[in-house]
Amino acid sequence: MENTNRHDRQRKLMNAVVTRRHTTLSTTLGDLLAVAEDLDGQDALIGLYFPAHWHPPADGTIGHHVPPTGDRLFTTLAGELAAYLSGSLTTFTTPVRTHGDAFSEQVWDRLARIPYGATTTYGVIAAEFGNRNLAQRVGQSVGHNPVSILVPCHRVVGSDGSLTGYAGGLDRKRTLLALESPPADDAGRLF
Repeated sequence: MENTNRHDRQRKLMNAVVTRRHTTLSTTLGDLLAVAEDLDGQDALIGLYFPAHWHPPADGTIGHHVPPTGDRLFTTLAGELAAYLSGSLTTFTTPVRTHGDAFSEQVWDRLARIPYGATTTYGVIAAEFGNRNLAQRVGQSVGHNPVSILVPCHRVVGSDGSLTGYAGGLDRKRTLLALESPPADDAGRLF
């Protein structure tokens, strides 16, 4: 059934009217490249990339440049990012669409369900997929996540809780996890 749905989706994409555009959003984490796609009137964010991102979009795939203001999706995204980074937003409403292989789509869907303030490991996700030996493949898909922050790959850590690779850099991952951590009093910690 999954292959049928995937083939139907590919057929629809081939016949769809697709326009892409991009902008740069200034945040406390640095300037972010935001890429959006209108697919037959359905607008969605398809990429959010840090400076020096490990896996930036391919040349010629981000569409034309637009200013961040005056574009409804980018204006909403900028406001949500500012609220999130100030600690006042925990759930994004900006629509997101990804274009990956079937396995990566499963991984990215799983990432989107990691709650704010929680973490999981590559091995746990692999086990949920039925095979802990898939942890490395899960890690590859996590590393190629095209929509940083909104598809929260920063919430995936090593099996021992250590911070592992992050396409936006470990300092940003540390910052995002600290932002989502409860205050020491709320977590039952003394300091």
